[in-house]
Amino acid sequence: MGLRSLARRYLPSELKASLRAWPARVSRWALPLFARWRWSSSLYYGLFSRAFTREHFGVIQGRRAYWRSLNQDQQSYALLRRNTHRLEKGLIMRPRRAVFAEAYIEETVQMFLRAQQSKVIAAAELNWAHDVLHEYFTVVQDTPVITKARELWTTRTTAESTNSGAVPYRRADAPALSVNPDDLEQLFRRRRSVRWYLPDPVPAELLTRAVNMATLAPSACNRQPYSFYVINDAARAAKVASFAGGTVGFAEQIPALIVVVGDLSAYPLERDRHCIYIDGALAAMQLMLAAETLGLATCPINWPDIEQRERAMQRELQLEPYQRPIMLMAVGYADPEGGVAYSAKKDDRVLMRQ
Repeated sequence: MGLRSLARRYLPSELKASLRAWPARVSRWALPLFARWRWSSSLYYGLFSRAFTREHFGVIQGRRAYWRSLNQDQQSYALLRRNTHRLEKGLIMRPRRAVFAEAYIEETVQMFLRAQQSKVIAAAELNWAHDVLHEYFTVVQDTPVITKARELWTTRTTAESTNSGAVPYRRADAPALSVNPDDLEQLFRRRRSVRWYLPDPVPAELLTRAVNMATLAPSACNRQPYSFYVINDAARAAKVASFAGGTVGFAEQIPALIVVVGDLSAYPLERDRHCIYIDGALAAMQLMLAAETLGLATCPINWPDIEQRERAMQRELQLEPYQRPIMLMAVGYADPEGGVAYSAKKDDRVLMRQ
């Protein structure tokens, strides 16, 4: 019998409770000392808490996966997306420089050529990169660096590559807007977290359309470092929803569930690790509004960074270490008789700063 088993069996309950509380007491006592400097804060979490170990592991695994992915067949290449967007920003600069992107143009062409060999890359991504690179070489002036990249571009791109029009355009040519501010505010007011649903199944085509509408959300360098894990089965949706906190009492009647998962392999450096949460949240908000216009109700569910729950989600969705759940989202047809929290919101007097 192990030491812990002996302690559980023979020690008085008061002593056992005191021993369990001892690590928390020590860590609270140490807070004022270790919180004084950055280096001591890192030491504190090394000595007293493992709260950030999953994030550390995910970030370093993501960096490793990023560099590996550049030479593998991928549906999407984060480096190609980032550099293509950087070229777009150079193309729309006012005034536009005669020479720009020297620091990364050869890398971008090489990445495009690698992506062109992929058997699984999304056609929209490849067409976009091709068209932007073509536009770039049409307008940029030559330097030794750009001439080298241009020669690589003209000699190595496939003959069947044609322009699809995926290049920067004038704001005046943007789609016409048919929504006025009052209608938009009404949509915002209608969209509330709904926790009670009808048992009706959710059509897969509506979920697909909502996801495609959500992907139009802005994203840092257009990398879109997230995926939507769609669970359109009530029994499994209830199981996965139970992994999160705050779902007791209503998880069992959720018709469909979407897990928004961030992908840290989109970044080579630690500095961008928070982008998965920013970009994922932007897309999630757009997804909820899209669902509302399609007649569906939603409820975003907070995902706590608790190791036991993280492991359960990782097993269920077969996530890589560099994939981090951002939030869950219940989706379904709202029960007309179900209650909705009023949830008074802060206004400009509280939130705006001059």
